[in-house]
Amino acid sequence: MGEYHSVLLQRPGAVAGTGVDAAVAAHYGAPTREARKLAEGEALADLSHFEVLELSGADRQSWLDTLSTQRINTLTAGNSTQTLLLSVQGRIEHEMKVLVDEDRLLLIVEPGRGQALQEFLLSMRFALRVEIENRSDEFGILAATKPLDEVSALRWVDPWPGVSEGGFAYSAADHPAVERPWVLHLVPLAELEERVGDHPLAGMMAVEALRIAAWQPRLGHEVDERTIPHELDWLRTAVHLSKGCYKGQETIARVHNIGHPPRRMVFLHLDGSMHTLPAEGSPVMLGERQVGTLTSAALHYEAGPIALAVIKRGVDPQAELTVVDGESTYPVAQEVIVAPDAGQTAGRFTGFIRTPPRH
Repeated sequence: MGEYHSVLLQRPGAVAGTGVDAAVAAHYGAPTREARKLAEGEALADLSHFEVLELSGADRQSWLDTLSTQRINTLTAGNSTQTLLLSVQGRIEHEMKVLVDEDRLLLIVEPGRGQALQEFLLSMRFALRVEIENRSDEFGILAATKPLDEVSALRWVDPWPGVSEGGFAYSAADHPAVERPWVLHLVPLAELEERVGDHPLAGMMAVEALRIAAWQPRLGHEVDERTIPHELDWLRTAVHLSKGCYKGQETIARVHNIGHPPRRMVFLHLDGSMHTLPAEGSPVMLGERQVGTLTSAALHYEAGPIALAVIKRGVDPQAELTVVDGESTYPVAQEVIVAPDAGQTAGRFTGFIRTPPRH
């Protein structure tokens, strides 16, 4: 997309985001109020900096099925799913939100990730009937907590936090995101402002606050060069445990059946008396020992300052942790997302895809 800057940054009060989100608004003057309106279904969020690839050709679904962690070849028009591309060692390299249209697949990916994904997919095409085009210059994305026909009928519906067919939950059944639907409306980029219409706007600070409160990982935040899906509870929505072979499948099966993920994502309640948020990448400490890294932080309109972090599996869930950002130390209370004993499911009737044998 080159140096893309959203037309919605021209709205009164708009303050540009930072990092990969610099092309859209961080907020429009009132981030916590915007988050509340977004959660209540009144506001739209501008995610037009996310990129869109289009897969066409007769082999598009069966081909992507063989490459990725999710079952794609059985989906029909209008279906939404999420999938990953892994290294041979099972580490996450790409994450894609997949929307099945009548004669194509649309892949929604993080800002700045489209070209690398396109190049990889082209390198794996061989003689199959698949065309891969980057359509980021043609599509904008408006996010909401409900489907809005007046915005677009072409929309990706987030499967999180449900457990997709073939998936498995590493976190508790009473997930906080059960009441938080999330819909990405794909609109013509040239009509972005028109499609917003009279809806109030929410910035990326609001989007991130809702995402963190929903315990939902994001590529580029919770994912580093060592991350495997189990650590982030992504077996829920992005991995099909009984589909055919794909790169990294051996690690997926081994850790799930007979091992444990070496790290685990955790939700943190930050000490609100600090009046600031620690920077992403700040160390999470147990006494004098670093046991993890803070990956995302936000101010939520109800919960206050909250964060996600990735910590070592064996850290006691009751342990008193701190986050250190320069000279500032933030006491935190942890809430378990991925349990310390997650994995090692072989022979145990646990989770959502195993059932007791019939007698």
